[in-house]
Amino acid sequence: MITEWIDAAAASRGEASYLEDAAGPGVLTFAGLRRVTAGWACCLDRAGVAPGAAVAVRLADPLGYATALVGIIGAGRVVVPLDPAAPASELARLLAVARPQAMVCHPHVGPAAEDVPAGLTVLDPAGALAAASAGDTPPAAAPSGSGGIFLCTSGTTGTPKGILLRDDQIGHVAATVARHHRLSPADRGYCCLPLFHINAEVVGLLASLAARACLVLDGKFSRRGFWPLIEERRITWINAVPAIITVLAMDPGGAEPPGGRVRFIRSASAPLAPSALQRFEQAFGIPVVETYGMTEAASMITANPLDGPRKPGSVGRPAGAEVRVVPVCGADEVGRVQIRGQGVITQYAAGGPAGAIDPDGWLDTGDLGRFDSDGYLFLAGRTDDVINRGGEKIYPREIEDFLLAQDGVASAAVVAARDDVLGERPVAYVVPAGSWSPDKLEYALREACQAALPRARRPTAFLVVEQMPLGPTGKISRRRLRDLAARAPAQRGTGR
Repeated sequence: MITEWIDAAAASRGEASYLEDAAGPGVLTFAGLRRVTAGWACCLDRAGVAPGAAVAVRLADPLGYATALVGIIGAGRVVVPLDPAAPASELARLLAVARPQAMVCHPHVGPAAEDVPAGLTVLDPAGALAAASAGDTPPAAAPSGSGGIFLCTSGTTGTPKGILLRDDQIGHVAATVARHHRLSPADRGYCCLPLFHINAEVVGLLASLAARACLVLDGKFSRRGFWPLIEERRITWINAVPAIITVLAMDPGGAEPPGGRVRFIRSASAPLAPSALQRFEQAFGIPVVETYGMTEAASMITANPLDGPRKPGSVGRPAGAEVRVVPVCGADEVGRVQIRGQGVITQYAAGGPAGAIDPDGWLDTGDLGRFDSDGYLFLAGRTDDVINRGGEKIYPREIEDFLLAQDGVASAAVVAARDDVLGERPVAYVVPAGSWSPDKLEYALREACQAALPRARRPTAFLVVEQMPLGPTGKISRRRLRDLAARAPAQRGTGR
């Protein structure tokens, strides 16, 4: 499917831009992508890497990374995207799960010889580019559907889970994203998310390819100069995470977003506080489209519609996958979120939890949620994040949304701390906004919680921090917060 998309885009769009580097003049056209794909096929054939085999990619610059990733999939191989900043120990751990036959990296920034597993061929991306420029005889076409993506997720246990997404799965979800987002050749997207995660790969790279649209790639998000860049590059939609939207909404003063060109900003990978969504839309007049996805589903599972109603706090309706809440409950009752569909894996390639996928193909996501009467899904948290306080189940997001709506709170996370009497108790971490002092903020939040929250849902401690520990996709690392919360004493007046 991806190979056919590349050929069709090269035939119809030719020298139009497919990928652009936000930091410089670098451009990859659709015709250039076709040449690079043929170059990768030649390079991999010569290296003895057969169609369907796995090839790891570990490159630092976004344009080079994206070019290799899409080109290798188009050449009928399975890409194993790696974090270029990962330490040697993490690299070795992931390679042991994925077992690629080759690794693409620049010689001067590649792994040390002692960190390369025996039998792993190391390839310089310059070889594929040279083959493309030389106009070598195109290799025999790879078997249809032999390409794909192999990703490793650590989940909550820290043990890597191997997830193989074949060509038809990633193509199905990418086409679904393109249809839902109404992407067309007139669109120019912006993505600063890590290319070694499924969101940027499918929602960014492949959905843009499916629509024959342009995507501008950035190495990282920078608040300073963000809107001028969006204006300069004539961006029509933005692929973002809640942390980016929240930062932009916190201090909109002086910002001059493009007048009417940006159709929407997409939020994924983590929960977005309704208060942050509303502040962003009020400040910039750009719709926020909240979505929900996961690696096992090749990214998007649900999404709010582009044209209302969009419900703050909801991740929208099913889009490209079946979704159910188990046990099957009435509207507004919380249960386990399960999914199945063409883009959803039917088994883990390695390390998956036993029983996560039932005989009918339903995958338990590990998320908790509820459907409202209109069929919109609201997530309540992860099954392992639920706080059991004396037998009462507490969903952290309920408390977090309340805290985020208070003045002086830029970010909030609630986790469980051990309690000798009740088993567990909620502890809140908050990042202050503006000039709020820690003492003043703690007092204000304690008073607000006592006035508005039931006793069991009041955090027993408020810990003010300069910043939250974040993962590569912008998700708060709750595991690290739980470790800290284990040492947090209960504060007086917080409602035991």
